[in-house]
Amino acid sequence: MAVTVGYQGTNGTFSEIAVMKYFEDREYEPKNYRNFSDILNDLDCGVLDYALLPVENTTTGIISRSVDLFRNYGIHAVGEINVPIRQNLITLPEAKLEDIREIYSHPEAISQCAQFFADHPGIRAVAYQDTARSVEYVRDCKDIHKAAIGSQRAAEYYGLKPLLKAVQDSNTNMTRFLCVTEKNEISPDADKVSLYFAVKHEPGSLYQVLGVLAGRKINLLKLESRPIPGQMFEYCFYLDFSGTLLDDNIRSALAEIRRRCTECRVIGCYKAAPVEVQEGRTQA
Repeated sequence: MAVTVGYQGTNGTFSEIAVMKYFEDREYEPKNYRNFSDILNDLDCGVLDYALLPVENTTTGIISRSVDLFRNYGIHAVGEINVPIRQNLITLPEAKLEDIREIYSHPEAISQCAQFFADHPGIRAVAYQDTARSVEYVRDCKDIHKAAIGSQRAAEYYGLKPLLKAVQDSNTNMTRFLCVTEKNEISPDADKVSLYFAVKHEPGSLYQVLGVLAGRKINLLKLESRPIPGQMFEYCFYLDFSGTLLDDNIRSALAEIRRRCTECRVIGCYKAAPVEVQEGRTQA
């Protein structure tokens, strides 16, 4: 039976590519959305079985507009996938690099290609809804002076060409996506836990939480702070560490952490995704 999977953006976005890769061995029905909150609302209402949300990029860091929603929904992360982000300069078939005056793309994609724009000061970066919509816009404008930054799939879908491939700053540029659902699923091979928590605004409170992990020899993988809405200069935290909720040591550590927090919720327990390296910039 096919599952319904939500993602942000249109055909050709990296979110769609993440869905295709994550569910390549399962029958699924994709459903695209304009924003993350609509995705989580439909997940909450049972319209969707799963959703793929970008949470972190190796170049630009945490994707706060998706991560900040986790505190408002009782969702569970049940898997993750790392998608190499190969940003291509996409143009009309007849365009040359010297023709380009404006490049359209999502702000995060533009920021991932800062060196390209520094090397081409005569080209103006223009923020747009998402990478795939940018490619569609360039196709519809039929103007050789306009280009987009996006995926190879977006270029193919909209019938354009990548004039330059891999214009992103880093060859290790990739985005981590979490697969989330309302179901609290834990696979037998799970080896990573994601946690949301808040502590009292007083000296040593964060140190006490981290000390629980250190004292039990639990490896901390990631720690991010985010402002708490409505509370001036107070912060909550998102933390990833190695382990599984099927382990007694991890469950005991979580019980100890909860006693030191004003809020604490496990976002998910899942199998960590492998990391793959990609090639550098090339002429198409």
